[in-house]
Amino acid sequence: MNEHELKEILLRDSGEFRKTFEDHRTCELELEKLRLKSYVTEADALAEREIKKRKLVLKDRMYQLMLEHEKTR
Repeated sequence: MNEHELKEILLRDSGEFRKTFEDHRTCELELEKLRLKSYVTEADALAEREIKKRKLVLKDRMYQLMLEHEKTR
């Protein structure tokens, strides 16, 4: 099973994976809003760093859940 298929299965069957995936997507959208600004304040730069950290934690958790799922198959 490839990564895309596994993600689809977990999005359908795992509430935790679905929530983590949605939070990750929200981070992507927030980063996109910041990137579209013509003027970036220091607060924006700080927010961007924090969002990137959060996004990475979420991505790590998604991959952890994917590995756990694969181990139980």
